[in-house]
Amino acid sequence: MDNKRTRQLGNKYVILAALSMAFYGCKNDKPEPEIKEDIAKVEQPKEVFEFGFKLNDFIVKRDTIRKGDSFGVILERNKLGYPKIFHIAEKAKDTFDIRKLQIGKPYTLLFSKDSLELPELFVYQPTREDYVVIYFKDSIHAYKRKKPIKYIEKTVTGVITSSISETLDEQGISPVLTNKLADEIYAWTIDFNRLQKGDRFKVIYTDKYIDDTIYGGIHDVKAAYFEHNNEPFYAFRFQTDSLKGIVDYFNEEAKNLRRAFLKSPIAFGRISSRYNLKRRIAYYGYKLRPHKGTDFAAPVGTPIRATANGTVTESTRRGGNGKYVKIRHNATFETQYLHMSRRHVNVGQFVKQGDVIGYVGMTGNTGGPHVCYRFWKNGRQVDPFREKLPEAKPISDSLKEKYLDYIKPIKYQLDNIFFEPEVRDDNEFNEPIIKQAES
Repeated sequence: MDNKRTRQLGNKYVILAALSMAFYGCKNDKPEPEIKEDIAKVEQPKEVFEFGFKLNDFIVKRDTIRKGDSFGVILERNKLGYPKIFHIAEKAKDTFDIRKLQIGKPYTLLFSKDSLELPELFVYQPTREDYVVIYFKDSIHAYKRKKPIKYIEKTVTGVITSSISETLDEQGISPVLTNKLADEIYAWTIDFNRLQKGDRFKVIYTDKYIDDTIYGGIHDVKAAYFEHNNEPFYAFRFQTDSLKGIVDYFNEEAKNLRRAFLKSPIAFGRISSRYNLKRRIAYYGYKLRPHKGTDFAAPVGTPIRATANGTVTESTRRGGNGKYVKIRHNATFETQYLHMSRRHVNVGQFVKQGDVIGYVGMTGNTGGPHVCYRFWKNGRQVDPFREKLPEAKPISDSLKEKYLDYIKPIKYQLDNIFFEPEVRDDNEFNEPIIKQAES
């Protein structure tokens, strides 16, 4: 009996043990986790193009021209010998005079990506837009190019609280726009020193970008509307002479907003001494010393502008006048600009109103930095502020119809730019317009 029971119990334990092993065996018999290879994602370097070359293919070195630098010194400093440097200079001279490298201007050297790391080409940038490439890896050749330029059309509105410069500055707009409005477009129409609180404006202008990323400043103003003392003043940019590149601003009736002459040869100029034929100076014992010009005080280096379109007849230095420029505007009028630190134009050159012709200095007989502005009428020096000067050349009859057709869509665009808090139904006219410049 006991043996039988023992055998039965033994069989039970065997069965239980088997079941237990089976159970735990199944529980522990998990599928092995799938092992995946941990492969790090390697990002390919972004391709960078500049000056027409893929910079990733080179070792790039950038620097600026320093005092004592020359083309030869720079290349010798970067492992090239003078026989080759001379050969490069000779080949490149028809395209670019390597002696004209200016201190402070940037240059770039591209080196081979090998054990020698020798320079293969030199890029010089005289301006932010222009560059010169001198290539000398295998053969030698040089050429000039311009960086791609993009023009983006934008709009801005504002209401005057104190000054237009503050109104635009609050919106992060370049002060160049203030100067264009005050000193170029509305110089003879609105006195920007006497704006009223509540005067308002809207402007369509173009910003310039070099290589898509470098801000090149405000390119031009396409159109503007200024409401001063509740009176509207429209201005539309229009080219009247394509050969000479003359551009003027006209109102909605095709009337020129400019006069023939600017009031001042320097922007926001301050008159320090007026035209005075009865002037007496204590230093000279109160003897009669007529002053036949108008002096505008300004710091040395301030740009001096031609007050009207004309041809340069003199650009020289002489006696008490110092460095000066003289311009003939027509058979009646001439202007002269004295005491320059530097002249910027040559005899025979045609200049447009507002072009920089030199810079304020202290050459000749002068007690401080200023430009003496002299004005001739029929060969006699006169006071321009007492003369009834002519208006700027009106638009020709042949162009008038073309102009009126040209400004129709622009005026519609301008009229549909609303001041805050005015509400509009769409955003059609505030979307930036992007124009790619020809390279």
